[in-house]
Amino acid sequence: MSFAQRFFGGIGLLEITFPQVIMLVLALTLIYLAIVKKYEPLLLLPIAFGMIAANLPMPIPGLSGLSARDEGSLLFYLYQGIHLGIYPPLIFLCLGAMTDFGPMLSSPKSSLIGLGGQLGIFVAFGGALLLKYLFPGIEGFNFTIQEAAAIGKIGSSDGPTTIFIAEALANDLLPVIAIAAYSYMALVPIIQPPIMRMLTTDKERVIEMPPPKPISKRAKIIFPIAMTIITLLLVPAAGMLILMLMLGNLIKESGVADRYVRTFESHLLNVLTFLIGISIGATATAEAMLNVKTLTIVCLGLLAFAFGTVGGVLTAKLLNLFSRDKINPLIGNSGVSAMPMAARVSQRMGQQYNPSNHLLMHAMGPIVSSTIISAIIAGIFIALFI
Repeated sequence: MSFAQRFFGGIGLLEITFPQVIMLVLALTLIYLAIVKKYEPLLLLPIAFGMIAANLPMPIPGLSGLSARDEGSLLFYLYQGIHLGIYPPLIFLCLGAMTDFGPMLSSPKSSLIGLGGQLGIFVAFGGALLLKYLFPGIEGFNFTIQEAAAIGKIGSSDGPTTIFIAEALANDLLPVIAIAAYSYMALVPIIQPPIMRMLTTDKERVIEMPPPKPISKRAKIIFPIAMTIITLLLVPAAGMLILMLMLGNLIKESGVADRYVRTFESHLLNVLTFLIGISIGATATAEAMLNVKTLTIVCLGLLAFAFGTVGGVLTAKLLNLFSRDKINPLIGNSGVSAMPMAARVSQRMGQQYNPSNHLLMHAMGPIVSSTIISAIIAGIFIALFI
């Protein structure tokens, strides 16, 4: 091979295809949303650059690949943290170190709102199976029960758990499922408010809730230990996620390992977020993303997210029928695990209708319970369908 042939054969521009151009445009759009609109920049920036790497051609044999599919490349080895189930539990460790279970423990009924917020999981799960039943001959609707379970998890708005179950049950769909999950999490302030307004009345929106009751340090220490033991005994498939979440929280509440807490809630979390983002982006090739099945998953994910919000708000309204102490149903949107964005939306909308309303800590109760319930549901799905 002549020098000229080798040189021009190494110019990626000569090898790029139209689908790859579309993916590059999509990656640039994510960069725009991250930098200009500030939508989840810590995730969207590495995801976007991973997508750029995955869709740039590498025509010279012997050069290291830039896609996570190419063994020997850096991104291939970074992706092993997802493939081997390492990153999601470590993310849960960091989340545990940031989480205060006090609001949930002071108002146990808020856990029911977190349970109601899982409605979206089952709507999307059933929807994916229904599409296969109604349109059996269409490839884009031909989901297995494992794929349907992974798609349904988008409705929990819990990124690490969604990645965990997608890798276990539907590895081929991991890029689109993960990107859809994190994209909808970033769009919480846009998607949720119209649903919340539609399902609540003016009278309900101004309900004032008293500050959460204080919880003793002993209770906060006992809870993560007890929760871990119960989960490992009853739903061992969810054990690693719950164990790491509760370990992080126990370290926080014990008050004897502040150095760990500072590391988990800042440096380690940031590193893991970056590694997950770029690893997922590097699997988002044109072949994996640009097809009818991808569009269907995106639509089912939006349906799941919307119904998760609906389920949380309606559960809060239902609880008010039987409770003496009324709940402002605006915190129902926090039945999904979009922490802490959903709680901020609750707070912002609550003060919009009643400036003396302070819903932030009340909204954290459903969010943390949703995180626990979401991980347990993931474990149940894995145990049933793997």
